[in-house]
Amino acid sequence: MTSIQAKAEVFMTALRSLPKRDRHAVLEQIAEDEELRQDLLDLSLLAERCDEPSRPFREYLAEKTQ
Repeated sequence: MTSIQAKAEVFMTALRSLPKRDRHAVLEQIAEDEELRQDLLDLSLLAERCDEPSRPFREYLAEKTQ
């Protein structure tokens, strides 16, 4: 486990251990922060699409220019 993964695990453990009302307040603040909200949306999209097949970027560009 990397130090970044370890830090993330500590934060997640702390968040999960909060009472629901406090956890909701933390998540609400994250959602209100534009940069953090966009990060979460990006990560969510990546997680949803992680099983999709990949293809070369040039192939994608060629398709878009047609």
